[in-house]
Amino acid sequence: MIVVGNKLLSEDIFEVQFSCDISACQGACCVEGSGGAPLTEEECAILDDIFEDVKPFLREEGLDVIKEKGLFVMGSDGTLETPLIEGRACVYTTISPKGNLQCGIEQAYNEGKISWKKPISCHLYPIRVKELIDFTALNYHKWEICDSALSCGIARKTSILEFCKDALVRQFGTEWYEEALATMKVWTEEKNNEGKS
Repeated sequence: MIVVGNKLLSEDIFEVQFSCDISACQGACCVEGSGGAPLTEEECAILDDIFEDVKPFLREEGLDVIKEKGLFVMGSDGTLETPLIEGRACVYTTISPKGNLQCGIEQAYNEGKISWKKPISCHLYPIRVKELIDFTALNYHKWEICDSALSCGIARKTSILEFCKDALVRQFGTEWYEEALATMKVWTEEKNNEGKS
């Protein structure tokens, strides 16, 4: 693990190259998996506040589930998460003209209806955050549905850290991100030098 401030980063975040290729995966992360997107209590309150502005962007199937279960639910692991449509797609997903799944919350944000982009767990993906006693751990969540993102990341020469820049700045601030970027540069140079020796 690599320490940046009070954050513990797995080496994968520096080393693995990753960049979403929505044309290949078609937004599979919004429909696959055993549960909805993780939410914080603060985010649940935000969903309550913005729902009427997001509602016009959502599918009828999603609205039906929200009417039945609410804007958020308690997952099997005891954490708050977004509800699912028939155990599959997130209730906040919409379908683009090209047939890709996308986030209705983010659509509302992009059209200036709300000021909150989407849950931070979605924005940070493929990074998963875990709060420890003295540190916050950031790990790479490897998922086979994102294999196309690995190929795309290699082609674009984009690390997970770089791909997640906007989300990391949103969560931890610009100063922390710049420190992480500088740390990655030193770490990469040292790793390359080790390979030459």
